[in-house]
Amino acid sequence: MKNIVLVGMPGAGKSTAGVILAKTLGMGFVDTDLLIQKRAGKRLQEILDTGGPAAFLAAEEAAVLSLGCTGTVIATGGSVVLSEKAMVHLHRDGVIVYLELSFGEMERRLANIRTRGIVLFSGQTLRDMFDQRVPLYRRVADRVIPASGKSTEKVVQEIAESLQAI
Repeated sequence: MKNIVLVGMPGAGKSTAGVILAKTLGMGFVDTDLLIQKRAGKRLQEILDTGGPAAFLAAEEAAVLSLGCTGTVIATGGSVVLSEKAMVHLHRDGVIVYLELSFGEMERRLANIRTRGIVLFSGQTLRDMFDQRVPLYRRVADRVIPASGKSTEKVVQEIAESLQAI
């Protein structure tokens, strides 16, 4: 059975929806952000604070490339789409589901931006990050689920319905 890989902006609800989706479908669950933290022995923000975006992206890519699961819902970090190697690996055994979020909704959901471990390059604003990543998410997605203004349960239902053909 293929993996279901959730991608999208920080705050899109990938981790929360992923847990519920895994329970709903009777699948395993992996959160790559938690895997990064476990492997590094540090919180995401600590990795960014000590090594900067490059160190974080390297840790994220290594964590994703270490995955060898099937039949698993995988919630990724928002920056995973910046790694071509990671996306090729995830796509090999998985269906990529993009949880699409508007800029305004993302901004509202990210109250803890300074402690959450969000990759922003020097001088990059949230808007810049959003504009950079949206085309990348769309390019890799097998399915797109609009998530703005919806409950987690509704998003999970729409993901499950979109996967009926698999």
